[in-house]
Amino acid sequence: MADFIFRISPNIILGSHTVTRLGQFASDYGSKYMVIVDPMVREVGISEKITQSLADRKLEFFVFEEISEGATTKAIDEAMQLARQAHIHGVIAVGGSKAINVAKAVASLYYESHDLYDFVEGASPSVAPLPLICVPTTIRDAFLFSHFTPVTDSRNARARVLKSQNGLCRLVLFDPNLNLTLTENQISSMAIEAICLAVEAYVSPKATFFSDMIVEKAVELIGYARDGADSLMVTTPSEVLLSQGGCMSSLACSMASPGAATVLALTVNGRFKASRSLVSSILLPYIIEDSAKFKGERIAKLAKILRAASEEATQEEACAAFAENIRQRLAKANLPARLKDLSVSIEQLALAAEDAGGLELTDYLPRSMNSDDLFDLIKQAF
Repeated sequence: MADFIFRISPNIILGSHTVTRLGQFASDYGSKYMVIVDPMVREVGISEKITQSLADRKLEFFVFEEISEGATTKAIDEAMQLARQAHIHGVIAVGGSKAINVAKAVASLYYESHDLYDFVEGASPSVAPLPLICVPTTIRDAFLFSHFTPVTDSRNARARVLKSQNGLCRLVLFDPNLNLTLTENQISSMAIEAICLAVEAYVSPKATFFSDMIVEKAVELIGYARDGADSLMVTTPSEVLLSQGGCMSSLACSMASPGAATVLALTVNGRFKASRSLVSSILLPYIIEDSAKFKGERIAKLAKILRAASEEATQEEACAAFAENIRQRLAKANLPARLKDLSVSIEQLALAAEDAGGLELTDYLPRSMNSDDLFDLIKQAF
């Protein structure tokens, strides 16, 4: 097991209607902000509520929404130029991974003099970042608490990972009410992805007793949110349970490391814009079956915590039941069960596997995997 090093950063606030206090929290870090908003957030009427909180506190801000193609280097470069021209004090991200990753890149590199592509090629930031506040509108993000920031290189559509400073994000504000704008299919796929993050963190070579504890609680909460509790003792609304479970899965993933499903979801999304949640969800049963070969005891334990297997089940039975449980969840939610259902060809997925094999993230997979091994996993799920 890896050494345990605990740093309390960022501050995390989770609760209903906490987004209405964003202006209060933001005033602690500055008075002039760039607010990077996912365009979908404006469509459902959330962005006005958030910016109103800033206006009520007399904070200066402007909104940047040109991220429809994702966290591309082109979008980051445009956002960076506007941020520097406005001489902002901090960055606020509102939305899913697109908005958050653009904001992380802008905040991390704002004071840097080198070209953006120097950092795309692997350079590390050398100066302090701008304060960053994240307001996720989804229930999970593998890189939210991480010092890695996934981006798409606009020159060749390849997924790359920027390095950022430790403690980049000052505050993450989870408001379960923001999740109510998601469709049931989106919630289902994100819940399965949150389980995937938990599984990957649990079998990671960087796992610690602390990340294990968070994973176990995260899986329990997600199970209660999606399947209900065995008793009336759990009365917390499902959207709150999902926010709690997703937050904890994301936190555990940053303490340990993401796995093959998350890395492949990143590269498939970068090249072909397929949903990260769907790719991770489809791959999860195969990740469980693969992990059961060398981490069977751990997979069986999570299966029982999720109530996918009975307490009396053997290790082998519990692992098999866990994989089958995820397949049943996909079927029940009418979600794709095979990668070919995402309108990508096996030849395209081969490119994504090659991209994944070249990422630094593969150094932290539960077992050694190169591009060929990752492609074998894709073929099983295709």
